[in-house]
Formats: sequence, structure tokens, C-alpha cells
Amino acid sequence: MRAWDCAADVVVVGYGGAGVAAALTAREAGADVLAIDRYLGGGATALSGGIVYAGGGTWVQRDAGIDDDVDTMLAYLEAEVGDAVSAATLRRFCEQSPAMIDWLTGHGVPFQASLCPFKTSYPSDDYYLYYSGSENSGGYRDLAKPRQRGHRAHGPGVSGKALFGPLAASAARHGVRVRTGTRATRLVVEDGQVTGIEAVTLDGAPAAVRRRFAALARISAKPGVYHPGLRNAMEALLARIERKHGTPVRIQAKSGVVLTTGGFIANGAMVAQHAPDYPWSQGLPLGTAGDDGSGITMAQAIGAASGKMDALSTWRFIAPPSALFGAIAVNALGQRMIDESRYGAALGAAVATSPGHRAWLLVDAELEAEARAQIGPQSVWFQRMQTERLLRIGRARGRTVEEAATRAGVDAAALRETVDAHNRAIDHDLPDPLGKPDDIRRPLRTGPFTLLDISFSARLTYPMPMLTLGGLLVDEDTGAVRAEAGGIVPGLFAAGRAAVGICSNSYVSGLSLADCVFSGRRAGVHSVALRGS
Repeated sequence: MRAWDCAADVVVVGYGGAGVAAALTAREAGADVLAIDRYLGGGATALSGGIVYAGGGTWVQRDAGIDDDVDTMLAYLEAEVGDAVSAATLRRFCEQSPAMIDWLTGHGVPFQASLCPFKTSYPSDDYYLYYSGSENSGGYRDLAKPRQRGHRAHGPGVSGKALFGPLAASAARHGVRVRTGTRATRLVVEDGQVTGIEAVTLDGAPAAVRRRFAALARISAKPGVYHPGLRNAMEALLARIERKHGTPVRIQAKSGVVLTTGGFIANGAMVAQHAPDYPWSQGLPLGTAGDDGSGITMAQAIGAASGKMDALSTWRFIAPPSALFGAIAVNALGQRMIDESRYGAALGAAVATSPGHRAWLLVDAELEAEARAQIGPQSVWFQRMQTERLLRIGRARGRTVEEAATRAGVDAAALRETVDAHNRAIDHDLPDPLGKPDDIRRPLRTGPFTLLDISFSARLTYPMPMLTLGGLLVDEDTGAVRAEAGGIVPGLFAAGRAAVGICSNSYVSGLSLADCVFSGRRAGVHSVALRGS
């Protein structure tokens, strides 16, 4: 067997949110750490909104006057998370939540205790603590006191870089070594234990080649590059550079390898294999081209177990503007689908299971006027674009409910019955049949009426973001990857969306990034255990 080209105590494969958390934690524990990334680092975390779901009394919540506690946080998450992880792991996640925010703050991640006064999918640049899930929606209010737990990293626009950047800078100061332009191709197993990786690196390529690769990688990493043809073309160019200028290397991991390579939403064939009945091809893959499932398949090749591979999260956000929570979401049969105040992933799931994956949001003239007035004050730039597209393109308007329904292709008689039942419940102070809270409900009476298309098929005008939630099964105490044959794969750990975790059943904003930090730190500290043995 060929000799090792370089070595470290811990080798982290993939350098996004989970990767930097694992690398930094392992380094804090005294390990020599080498992190590699096929592209430039940052992954989907750097492109994200920078939301970390945390509660139980974080310093940010305390400064904002929010009296949260572990049991209240746990009661809500038990309903959202289900059996994705054990009850003990979920409690540990909640109990460690305040310390996680302290750890992030200590490594330079900026947070701010400014409460968002309206319900939204993502707060404007004036606010950095908000209801990022369904805490304040029907049903969930009865389980636990609603508390704001969406901690947005402080920074304008989309705050993912404000989260990843400080962590990466702190890791560099602490001595974490990082090699970008380096793609892992195989896990090395010796005497039943993972002892390193094989990879292809551009480290020795001419500077001009590395600059071109970096430029292409930046384009390929953008979430807007979602058209399969364009993404495949970019991947082909990057792969050509790797084949021509890449050098194979073997990297020894004296203590452990941590896989933090993300999910597999960029791998259409893999998604189709595991979720053949899901309308994934009509959505917007959320992440980077690096979310191709390579870490998962490398581990499976040596006997690792995986789970929840058919779990996808699809997002249909209707707010801001918050007035649109007062609308009703209906399918082609004219039937309501969900409490519209729920988090966007719940609405996305309802659309995915509706007939033909078609759905509309019904508003009347008063509600539409109120929504339009809120666009500026409540939205950041990308939300304004989405809302304007929603209100202007693909809508069906009529003087009556029936006229709007006919133009949209919705069952007109059934929609009239749905609207009448909705209004009647409000008039008679009856509970909403789908659980929408009374303070959010709005009667729909004033024409003209408009059906706004929120279907999967509105891909170009109103894309449906989606990501995969399944991955490798891990020991929930250590992050060690579990083996198909039982036990664990010695020397191998996984975190983030490469692994099954807190959000693998149900996603709300910030829960994936929080799980990346939680599981990344767990894998990082336990991957050091064999150092020096």
C-alpha cells in the first residue's frame, strides 16, 4: 500500500458549518486537525440565512426580555422533531443550547437581541431574533408558550457568511489547517478501522488553474445555479480541471475522520433513487454543487448504515408580508390544506402531497392591499422579489370567488363552500378547523378575489427550495457512524446533513444550522479520543 502523503490526528471532510464546528472543537481538545473541501469552504452554511435555532434561556433571549427555559423549548421541539433522534438526545440539544450560543459568540459570531414584531420567514435587517418555526401557530401554542428562538447572525442581507466567516477565522487562529480544491474519493480502512482518506488535490496545480477553478467553484456554489443542465455543465468543467491538474494524495487520520459533506440535493439521480414519488425535479435545490451525497456513499461503500434517505424538506414561504398568513391555501379541489400560519416547510409538504402538486393562496381585495403595503417595511431584497412575483405572475383574479376559481382551474363550487365555511367560523367565533389562531384569521369577503399560484409547477416564477434531510446513522452520544452489520465503523464520524440528526423529520429555520454546530462539536470532541493510542 502506498505511503501516506500527509497526516493529522483528525481529518474533517467538508468545510461548511458542521465541518468548521468539528474542526474547531477537535483543535480545542488538543488535536492536530486538517480540514479539506472540494471547493472553497463555507458550503451551504455560507449561503444560508445564518439562522441558529436556540433557546432555553440564551444570552440573546435574556437581553431581549424573553423568559425561555429548557422544558418549554423541549415541549415544542418534541412535536416538530418526532423520532428523528432519541428523547435523551433532544433534551441534551435543548439543555446545551444556551452554551452553544455562548460558544459561537466566543468565536466571534455576532448576535443581536432585537425582537422581530411580525411573523415572517426571515426578518428584515432591523431584527435578529424571531419566531423561526411554528411556535406561534395553531396547536403548537397549546403545547408550549411561544418563544422566539431564531437567532440570526448579525449582518445585512443574508447572514450565512456572518456565521461561517468568524468561525473559519477563529479556526485558523487556533491552528486548524485547511486544504481547499481537494476532493475526497475513498475512505481508507486498515484492520477494520478507518485510518484516512484518498483524495485528489489541486494544491500543486499552476496558480492560473487554481484561480480558474476557484472562479468556477464560486459560480457553482450559488443556489441560483439550479437548472440541471447548467449545474451539470459547471460540474463537468470542474471535473475536467481535476482530471487534468489534480494530484492523488493519501491523508492519514491518526485518530478519526469526520464526514461533514452535506446532503445530496445536488445529485438528481440519488434523490430520484431514494424519493422516486416526490416532485423534486420541480424544485430549487438548496445548497451547493458539493451537496452531491459523496460523503454518504463513501461511507456506505465500507458498510456504513444510513437512514431517512427519502426525507426531503420543501419550502413554500408566503410571508413576508405577514398579512398573507390571513389568506387560505387551497388545492385544485377547492379544499383548504393547512393552518397557513405554519412554517413554510409544513406548507411545502402540503403542496407536495396535493393533487398534481398544485396549490393556490386565496386573498380578497382588502387582504391584498394590506399585504402590498407591508412589502417594503417587512422584507429584505430577495423577499421583495419573491413577493412581487407571487402577486404579479401566475395569479387568477375574478370579481367573485367562483370567477377566480374558474380562471385558475380550481373547483369553483367547492372553493365557494370552503370560503363560506371559513368566514362563518370567524363570524360565529368557532375554532378554525385547521387550527389557525383567531388573531391571525381574516374573513375573505371583498372582491375582486385573487388566487395566487403557490404550486410546485411555478418553478421559474416562484421556485420551491428543497433539501435532503437523511444521511448516515450515527451513535447519538459520540457521532460515530453506525455499521449496517451492527456496532460502529471504528474511526469514522459524521455530522450535519451528511448524518441523520435533529431536523431529519421536520425542518424549521435555524434547526439545521443548530444541528450542524451541535453534531459537529459532538463528532469533533469524540474523534480525538483515539489520539496517541
